[in-house]
Amino acid sequence: MSETEDVIDEDEAPANETKARKKRKNNKKLTNKKYLRKLEDLHVELVRLQQWVLLKGLKVCIVFEGRDGAGKGGTIKAITERVSPRIFRVVALPAPTEREKSQMYIQRYMHHFPAAGEVVIFDRSWYNRAGVERVMGFCTEEQTKTFLEMAPFVEKAMVDSGIILLKYWLEVSPEEQTRRLEGRIEDGRKIWKLSPMDLKSYSRWYDYSRARDAMFAATDTDFAPWYVAPSDDKKRARLNIITHLLAHIPYKEIPREKVKLPKRQKAGGYREPDYPFKVIPDAY
Repeated sequence: MSETEDVIDEDEAPANETKARKKRKNNKKLTNKKYLRKLEDLHVELVRLQQWVLLKGLKVCIVFEGRDGAGKGGTIKAITERVSPRIFRVVALPAPTEREKSQMYIQRYMHHFPAAGEVVIFDRSWYNRAGVERVMGFCTEEQTKTFLEMAPFVEKAMVDSGIILLKYWLEVSPEEQTRRLEGRIEDGRKIWKLSPMDLKSYSRWYDYSRARDAMFAATDTDFAPWYVAPSDDKKRARLNIITHLLAHIPYKEIPREKVKLPKRQKAGGYREPDYPFKVIPDAY
């Protein structure tokens, strides 16, 4: 297995967290130089995928779940930073409104499902009900049970309609989660990422572990399996996930004619105006 291909398939998903952590410790962290070089190659492939999705009218839905600090946002940013936001759409829904609370639970997520020629990435998804809502008491156990029974049927309908559905769980160790959340406290650029809910969730590690295990048991299906990505090394996790999703969405490179810039027109007497522009000062 190459160093960018160690995403754990559903058949390899660890029975307990100890096994997963042992696997992570055996991996040396990637240097930034190596990471950027490999990421550049993967970005080229993502652009090729984008062109194929647009040409063939593919419908792709990618779900990212995981604990706070697991690296979901950074992974999504790595995927989307070189592709068109009109084709790769990121969905990160806020807390439901009173009206949305009265709807069928999954209804507000369905509105964002991909149409032809779209890749929709959910930064947290309908699986909120199996995770944060369950652990933090925002829904009843009966509602969670109903959701876990319903989810496979909805996902089967998605897949049968032609949607390519990929579900990723980013698995972070308790030690690394602590390090990252403490980093948010100290870093003025990241303090916005640390919400009161994150602090409450932090203390409930094993409640989340039990909720995750129940979610996997109920919704890891042949047609929509869960893929677990160890994420203590954020750079490695991003490369692994991008490599994995490229391998699970069939695409081909579309031949392109060589592009050559045309000659610019002649000035034809045009002169720059002599009125003063409001040029911003050079701060550096």
